[in-house]
Amino acid sequence: MSAPANLKYTKEHEWIRVEGQTAYVGITDYAQSELGEIVFVEVETIGETLSAGEVFGTVEAVKTVSELFIPVDGEILEFNAELEDKPELVNEDPYGKGWMVKISIADSAQIDALLSADEYEKLIG
Repeated sequence: MSAPANLKYTKEHEWIRVEGQTAYVGITDYAQSELGEIVFVEVETIGETLSAGEVFGTVEAVKTVSELFIPVDGEILEFNAELEDKPELVNEDPYGKGWMVKISIADSAQIDALLSADEYEKLIG
């Protein structure tokens, strides 16, 4: 399982890549492998401002449906429209083309409270 060092992670297996005051959010390589084949990603929170830990959408695999949690306070700016036709991108490239939402960060200080790659790797063992 990979956990790129340039990302931050949550205990719920989301990652965040910060680019200034915006960020991309998705699920980790570990999460996608545990879920299995991803068949659908649903995000109905575009334009909403959510608090860290709130549900921003769901990911559906062949065997289960899991909620997706926003890692920091922010507004959901964009859903990765490519996932509508190709949800398998989450399995194939979870840290790249498989990103799920782009957000506007409300409080960048919250980033520091998230897990580093090393801390996340220790969490998943």
